[in-house]
Amino acid sequence: MSDRSRHVARSGGRQRRRRYSKVGIGILVVAAAIIIAIIAGIVSCSVNNDNETAKNNKTTTTPKETKPAIQESSFKMSVAGDYIIYSSIYQGANELAGGSGYDFSPMVKNLKQFTEKCDINYYNQETVLAAYDGVEPSDYPLFVSPPEAGDAMVDLGYNLVSTATNHSLDGSEQGILNSCKYWAKQKDVFMTGTFDSQEARDKVVIKECNGITYTMLNYTYDTNGIPVPEGKEYLVNVWPTNLEINDPEKDEKYQAYKEQVKKDIEAVRDKVDFLIVAIHAGVEYMPDESAYQDDMAQFLSDNKVNLMIGTHPHVIEPARYVGDMMCFYSMGNLLCSQYQDENFNKVTSILSTFTVKKSDDNGKVKITLEDMNNELLYCYFDQNTWRGHNIIPFSSSEIKDVMPDYKEVYKTYKDIFLKLDSTLPFEPCAE
Repeated sequence: MSDRSRHVARSGGRQRRRRYSKVGIGILVVAAAIIIAIIAGIVSCSVNNDNETAKNNKTTTTPKETKPAIQESSFKMSVAGDYIIYSSIYQGANELAGGSGYDFSPMVKNLKQFTEKCDINYYNQETVLAAYDGVEPSDYPLFVSPPEAGDAMVDLGYNLVSTATNHSLDGSEQGILNSCKYWAKQKDVFMTGTFDSQEARDKVVIKECNGITYTMLNYTYDTNGIPVPEGKEYLVNVWPTNLEINDPEKDEKYQAYKEQVKKDIEAVRDKVDFLIVAIHAGVEYMPDESAYQDDMAQFLSDNKVNLMIGTHPHVIEPARYVGDMMCFYSMGNLLCSQYQDENFNKVTSILSTFTVKKSDDNGKVKITLEDMNNELLYCYFDQNTWRGHNIIPFSSSEIKDVMPDYKEVYKTYKDIFLKLDSTLPFEPCAE
């Protein structure tokens, strides 16, 4: 082969290699493009599928509904009986104060163990606190008491007080006006039952404790025959009863006043969670409730009252639920100077403590009384000197020193209190 032929051959080989290289590169480019397209398609398909799945999941998955939790709140409450200031009591208080003013605090000091554990503390101020601004204190039959008697209770934490009693007009109209003036000065204390004006009587008072709204209404059966001044019926709420008739169904005045009580209830019922009505009624020194007390309890229960507190009989009467309403027919004498017979019935009383619990289930409110305890108290004083008044719980060892037969007395009044409902708790006496 000549040099030219070899050159041509080599040149053709290079040209073919160049041509083959271009073709190979083209094939590779096309192949790469196809592969990329395939991968892109797969990725796109995967993304689309994921999006579709997410979309499907979004449209088909329903969030699980959670029922709102029941909202609960509560406060602790104590309920005590009649606080009656006889001359022996306020004279003793004057002596304790060194002859200048009055000091009732040593007489009621043992109540602190109950009140300090409670948010709301109730008692019935039987005698009108009006002995000031020239008005002198007095005893039976017209009780007018020094305001310092109220100071001792307020200092213990008593902040819910009823004043509609058969002794409300013992100091005449001025007595009620003085009493209202005194209570108006007490910070965070709600007094009701007696009023200094029609406006005050008709005012809707709503109190609140730990998220629970409450109020109290208060009525007495009579004012011991002392007429309420004409045109000033607002001075004291009188739900009249006629013990001569002794039949609620036949007592027209009693039945007619139910309209006023119902009106009072309706004015507050939908504004509060917890409604209390204090009733000063019944037959003195009777250990059983009267027909009027039973009728009142049923009427109040029917009108959705939560708690009825009974005062006036001066002895302990039974307690029970009337429908959903807790009913204390009579708490007895918390502080007094009445004669102590062999049964001690006028100097024993009940002090009840319990938790008022509110459960709010999506707007549906339910009120219950829980953790109840009922304590028997003894109002001790020296029978010879009529001094040394001291309220002593039967659960305290101190009771042994002042009442040798305390266990028998305890059983007597425990049985009376539990007569209508033996399931109610009752604090044991000292051993």
